[in-house]
Amino acid sequence: MTIHREGTATISLTALVVGILNIVNFSYLFPITAVGAWAVFTILLGLFLFIVSFFRMPNRKLTINDSAIIAPADGKVVVIEEVEPDEFYKERRIQLSVFMSPANVHVNRMPIAGNIIYNKYHPGKFLVAWHPKSSTDNERWSVVVENEKGSILCKQIAGALARRICNYATVGTKYDQCAEYGFIKFGSRVDLLLPIGTKIHTKIGDTVKGGVTILASW
Repeated sequence: MTIHREGTATISLTALVVGILNIVNFSYLFPITAVGAWAVFTILLGLFLFIVSFFRMPNRKLTINDSAIIAPADGKVVVIEEVEPDEFYKERRIQLSVFMSPANVHVNRMPIAGNIIYNKYHPGKFLVAWHPKSSTDNERWSVVVENEKGSILCKQIAGALARRICNYATVGTKYDQCAEYGFIKFGSRVDLLLPIGTKIHTKIGDTVKGGVTILASW
C-alpha cells in the first residue's frame, strides 16, 4: 500500500496540528487527569490514522478487459437507471452511480481504455452525494472517454464533505483502462453514463472496487 500524492500536504498539516495539540494536552491536562490526557491522545491519534487511511492506495490486481466497463471508484452502487440527455449526449443513457464514503479509497480510474474527447468543470452546490439532484446540481467534473466500441461519460461529483475534485485528464490524451485520472477528497460520488443496451452486471447496493469490479459490458 502507498499514499496518494494528493494526501502529502493534508497528512503533513494534520501531523503538525495533532503534534501541537498533544504537546498542549500532556503539558496542561496530564497533570490534572492522566486518564483524560490519554483519552485525548487516543482520539487525536485516531483522527491522524483516519486521514492517512483516506489517502491510501492499496496494491491490487487491476481488471483489463476490452469488452468490460470497470468500476471507476471504490464504493456502493446507488443508482442504475435510464436518464434524459445530459450535457454531452443528445440521447438517453444508462446512469450507473457509485457512492464513496469517507472510508473508501478515493482514487478515480478510467472504466475503459480510450481517448479523452470532452473535459468540463461545473461549479455547483454541495448536496449530500446520494441526493438525486447531486448529479446535476453539485460541483462536478465531466470527462468523456471514447474508443472503437463507443463512449462513456465519467462524472466526478462533490458531496457535502468533498470540497475538492482533482482531475488530471486533458482532451486528446489517451488513457489505458483502469489508469488513474482523478481523486475526490472526503466522501463523494462518480456517475457513469453508458449507452442504452449496455449489459449491466451489478445491482443497487453492491459494493465495488475501483479498477477491479466489472460493472457492465458491451
